[in-house]
Amino acid sequence: MALSQLAAPWRLILPQDLYTRLHGHLFPGDRDEHGAVIAAGLATSARGVRLLARELFLAQDGKDYVPGKRGYRMLKADFIAERIQYCRAEGLAYLAIHNHGGRNRVGFSAADFRSHERGYPALLDIAEGLPVGALVFAENAIAGDIWLPGEKRIVLAGASVVGGSLLELAPEPRPRPPGRDAMYDRQARLFGDAGQHILARTKIGLIGAGGAGSLLGEYLGRLGVGSFVIADPERAELSNLPRLTAARRADALAWLAGEALPAWLRSIAMRFAAPKVNLAKRNILRANRHAHVNAIFGDFLEADIAAEFADCDYLFLAADTMRARLLFNAIVHQYLIPGVQVGAKVRVDPKTGEVLDAFSVVRPVTSESGCLLCNRLINSAKLQEESISEKERQRQRYIDEPDIVAPSVITLNATATAQAANDFLFYITGLQDPQATPAYMRLHPQGRRVWFDEPRKTPACPECGTESRSRLARGDSRRLPVIQRS
Repeated sequence: MALSQLAAPWRLILPQDLYTRLHGHLFPGDRDEHGAVIAAGLATSARGVRLLARELFLAQDGKDYVPGKRGYRMLKADFIAERIQYCRAEGLAYLAIHNHGGRNRVGFSAADFRSHERGYPALLDIAEGLPVGALVFAENAIAGDIWLPGEKRIVLAGASVVGGSLLELAPEPRPRPPGRDAMYDRQARLFGDAGQHILARTKIGLIGAGGAGSLLGEYLGRLGVGSFVIADPERAELSNLPRLTAARRADALAWLAGEALPAWLRSIAMRFAAPKVNLAKRNILRANRHAHVNAIFGDFLEADIAAEFADCDYLFLAADTMRARLLFNAIVHQYLIPGVQVGAKVRVDPKTGEVLDAFSVVRPVTSESGCLLCNRLINSAKLQEESISEKERQRQRYIDEPDIVAPSVITLNATATAQAANDFLFYITGLQDPQATPAYMRLHPQGRRVWFDEPRKTPACPECGTESRSRLARGDSRRLPVIQRS
């Protein structure tokens, strides 16, 4: 589909660190005007178009940003030419930036619009089909004039700054939300009616609807999150029931699943038991009948299913395979969507049955914190093993023994998921402490200890790095690591 035919609204997504650098450049305290350029990837969906800020070029006062010929200030022609040619070569949108005074409202001047009309048709020719545009910032506001091929113009709806705590910017303050729903009265006393309204228009992606995913669906549904995408390819089993929220024996066809029954009867239970995503949807709608739940009984690794998660506002990874980690990690960075990986693990001596370790983990992942690949949390050997068929795996084994079934307990899952849900809540409502650590958490209930692991970030990383080859903020222009079908 041509860019000019894409649905509104158009929004800008900025990583926190990039926005902090830009804001400091535009508002150093001198009450003057300054300039910059952002190079941005593009992501399209039924909800509109997102411009994903990938790179920031600050214009040096007096050299790149100089007194204007018709307006107050302007970007010099050679600075513009270098950046527009870079954007064309990299397949990125070109966005010129300056600032006005004021705090909570901003708009372009008549001189600004005349400047756009003089210069942007030529920039569109250079960009060869990519958008070009202008952004103007006040301290707490943004306006945008986006130009598309054919000289169609789009008004930017607003911007979201993602990272430690969500910040939303618009040309003017949003109207006050409707009155408080009595159902949410007690929790809205924490984050206000505006916070409850934000939750209601938030779309979260839940990857996995097993023990951890089940709890997350319950928590987020009761918080009042308005939209969900959930994917899991598995059905409920008798041994899952202690960890699936509000699961019933009928969901697992328990009368056909007992170990003493013939294998052919147990196979019927495994074939016709309720999909785990259906249980999660049932729980969410019981908590919030107004929620929209897209429950996908299928594999997150399928291209069409992965695409549904690329349109979310926040991701929860509750499926512990290396391929799921790899794809989750890619979506977080390619589409600038904050996320978290949650899980619990119990290590038991296979000979004695002694519990060697038991812990829960909460690993926040953002475009700035350092990715799962940088932190060696995607095991290449296991990734390769998961990429081949079960028949091939059996053939490659050195010893012929069944897979060991790991212990799993609902309370260990609850520890991780409650922390992850709180992290999401304080992020999305803008209440996160600016000094809050981005560290991974490991909670060890045996010793009542909590460990923090500081994430590492590698500049040359192909996922989250800043080099040209990385997928950071590339949006729809880069293929995701999904299952490849012949």
